[in-house]
Amino acid sequence: MSGKVTLVGAGPGAPDLITVRGERALREADAVVYDALAAESLLDLAPERAARIDVGRRGHSEPARTQEEISALLVKLAREGKRVVRLKGGDPYVFGRGGEEAAACRAAGVPFEVVPGITSAIGALSHAGIPVTDRRHSASFAVVTGHKDPGAAREHVRFGELARAVDTLVILMAMKNLEAILGEVLAGGRVPETPAACVMQGATGAQRSVVATLATLATRVREAGLAAPAAVVIGDVVRLAPELAWFERLPLFGKRVLITRQASQSGEWRRALEAAGAVPVLTPMIRTAPVRDDAALARVFGALGTYDWLVAASANALRELGAAARERGADLAKLRARVACVGEASAASAREIGLTPLPASGGDAERLLAWLRANHEWRGRRVLLPRAALASEALPAGLRAEGALVDELPLYRTEAAPFDRDALVARLAARELDALAFASPSAVRHFAAGVGADGVAAARASAIVAIGTITADALRSAGFAPNVVAETPSAAGLVSALEAHFTVEGSR
Repeated sequence: MSGKVTLVGAGPGAPDLITVRGERALREADAVVYDALAAESLLDLAPERAARIDVGRRGHSEPARTQEEISALLVKLAREGKRVVRLKGGDPYVFGRGGEEAAACRAAGVPFEVVPGITSAIGALSHAGIPVTDRRHSASFAVVTGHKDPGAAREHVRFGELARAVDTLVILMAMKNLEAILGEVLAGGRVPETPAACVMQGATGAQRSVVATLATLATRVREAGLAAPAAVVIGDVVRLAPELAWFERLPLFGKRVLITRQASQSGEWRRALEAAGAVPVLTPMIRTAPVRDDAALARVFGALGTYDWLVAASANALRELGAAARERGADLAKLRARVACVGEASAASAREIGLTPLPASGGDAERLLAWLRANHEWRGRRVLLPRAALASEALPAGLRAEGALVDELPLYRTEAAPFDRDALVARLAARELDALAFASPSAVRHFAAGVGADGVAAARASAIVAIGTITADALRSAGFAPNVVAETPSAAGLVSALEAHFTVEGSR
């Protein structure tokens, strides 16, 4: 048996709060067994081949599997020789039942290790501006579970004693029994005016906080509609929240941004938006499928050493070029050409397949063409142009107009990705999406065709973001002109454009 179970704490909400060691375990996993409280985007870190198994435990709701079934599953997968990551929200050993799962592995003779995570008792509160200790207000803290019923003596947590024993009391999983728990703390001698707070979905763009007093917190929380998952904190450190709250002041905090690009290419966008406080809503409009013209590939791979330039307006094209070369045993090292890429994403793809690109230029195909024309001589130059089938002819036509000998090599096609049309149109109509981001004309076309005229009309209530001028033109043709055109085709460009837009909107 070579399998192993690694219990990994995913942190309090934001996916980039996972530890470096936890990320490494995910990247090496053969199977990921995850809970609802772990950020879904962390699953993207696992290899594509890795099994992803949702065991659905969220607070005190009914789990998809019992704890015994989950432990048995971990043992079974490890005995099959798999490297298993058990991904849990927060820290595995802070009310995460990690100890039970580790014990099950030990009893079964299965190797295991534990990668700690940031518990929401600290991480969620810090994102709301509440430190659990501060020498001006608190020298001690306790973390307890509110999951148990305060009215059942057998399960009783001694809230009355804890109320006076520590300066800061943090209660996790308290929402179901909130009124009873706070009543016990009051009965234990904590004064009604003690500052208290509740932080829901901490460290995510959906975070919401209520600051009140111990006597009024339950009422305020119910009025505000806060629900699990949430952390409750009682103590003078809550006084610091108005001064130290930082996360909810991020430029895109709470903005819901629809990402329409292919799922496999959305990770960088999603991470950048989350870092700015936004809530990415991933609904791909397109997906790609390989195209292989055997005769064209044989001709190109047989003449790699004759090209002067490789020009790429697409990261997908370069990835597919690498895949086609591997499939046919071709050696891309024979390609001595200069490599020009439209942006950093395509430049990164070039490096992944062993090519050395010039500094990324342009921003879209139109700008890349302008840069190539202005800076290089093209008459008689042989150019390899890996691309999508049915892509725009602007780039090859422009290079041919300069005298280049362009060899176009279609390597993939773009097609519509399935999505829930009714659900998306309903969200657009309800104005639940603050911005819609488009990175390609094909995404625009499939969005417009998929949502129909009523969906396009509803979309105009959101900020429309185009990555590049060609995509902006496609949006205008589809009937919903962009409010924002990002200057650079990158995640940073997208975030910068949205920040500028909402800053202006907020000042009106």
